[in-house]
Amino acid sequence: MSALIWFRNDLRVIDNESVYNSTKNHNSVIAYYNFNPKKFEETKWGFKKTERFRAQFLIESVSQLRNELLKLNISLIVDHDSNYFLLNELIKNRKIKDIYLQKEWTQEEILEEKFIESLNEIKFHYNYGQFLFNPNDLNHNINQTPEIFSNFRKNCEKNINVRPILPKPSILDKNNLFNKNYVIPDLKKLGLKKIDHDDRSAFIFLGGTKEGEKRIDDYFWKTNHLSNYKLTRNGLVGKYYSSRLSTWLSNGSLSSKMIYWKVREYEKEIKKNQSTYWLIFELIWRDFFKYISIKHGNKIFHTQGILNKEYKWNQNMKLIQAWCNGKTKHEFINSNMNELNKSGWMSNRGRQNVASYFAKDLKINWIIGAAYFESMLIDYDVHSNYGNWMYVSGVGNDPRDRKFDINWQAERYDPQKKYQKLWSN
Repeated sequence: MSALIWFRNDLRVIDNESVYNSTKNHNSVIAYYNFNPKKFEETKWGFKKTERFRAQFLIESVSQLRNELLKLNISLIVDHDSNYFLLNELIKNRKIKDIYLQKEWTQEEILEEKFIESLNEIKFHYNYGQFLFNPNDLNHNINQTPEIFSNFRKNCEKNINVRPILPKPSILDKNNLFNKNYVIPDLKKLGLKKIDHDDRSAFIFLGGTKEGEKRIDDYFWKTNHLSNYKLTRNGLVGKYYSSRLSTWLSNGSLSSKMIYWKVREYEKEIKKNQSTYWLIFELIWRDFFKYISIKHGNKIFHTQGILNKEYKWNQNMKLIQAWCNGKTKHEFINSNMNELNKSGWMSNRGRQNVASYFAKDLKINWIIGAAYFESMLIDYDVHSNYGNWMYVSGVGNDPRDRKFDINWQAERYDPQKKYQKLWSN
């Protein structure tokens, strides 16, 4: 009997338990990915759930995944159907009993799984490939995850070892391949407009594991920018102030472990300092929001957040549109939103400021801002996105409930207005 790998946010062959275990345990394996049309529909606020920049990066990532799977003699079946008819057909026709997939716990993915499970007699083989610190290695129950990041970090660093990279998966017999070639949809097929590259954008990267590995090679070994990461991470202009690795992490083209062990290798061969540690520190932040998401479930999508805290939010559409379109009274906010709208990217410093302005100054329901980031950001990750928005909006894990002084932030991080002039419109 065949096994099936159901790809979602783990678009890689390297260090992927689903690929490794399925090829180890079965002689016949097929792979499946669905560009579910629901993920590209318009939201009730008037923008797409997934916009063109993230969609294009996803298309590139799936294309590269297909090429890497072919080297293992595994065919990738590409679907574009909200009813999962093709997946059900594959399961029945190929007599599939075993489905390998990365564990997800947010509502959309759970409903997908339950739907498929209700129609078939199958066994799901889950893995926690999106984590740096595997939940199976915890020294406590997930429901006991600390609410304060520093407590979480210290416990993980002290008590949990990062697992090694998995061995290369087995290459199957060529007879395993399908004759039919499944077409990967383009932006037009997904109902999205063509991308016209903006020359001001420093985001010049493509999707896929090989492209992510190229970025690691460039940022670590060729330029040694990793050695200065902590000093530059609050930058706004250029392609080297941050690693940009969050983009490949977001859809699983790279795993946290792949980056972690490359940092450790760099520390041995080149230099170990606060900057090299700080990239690992950011990976731990990413894990933290995933654990908070598991612990609190759908509360991360509720206006009251995980604190069940009531604020008087407004939903003034004129203010929302002005923020989305970079037409507020603050030049610093507008320049960040302009960059986002024309490139799908925004710096960490920019994200904190525009989110704080949205929730604390405009007092608009933070869920709408988080949904806009979901639409636009190439590196959108559901747990980090909603976790950070809760954090900034006063309904999450920040005990201080801070508000950013936008004018001070602009003067501190863009004193010559180089960034604001670059993205003035």
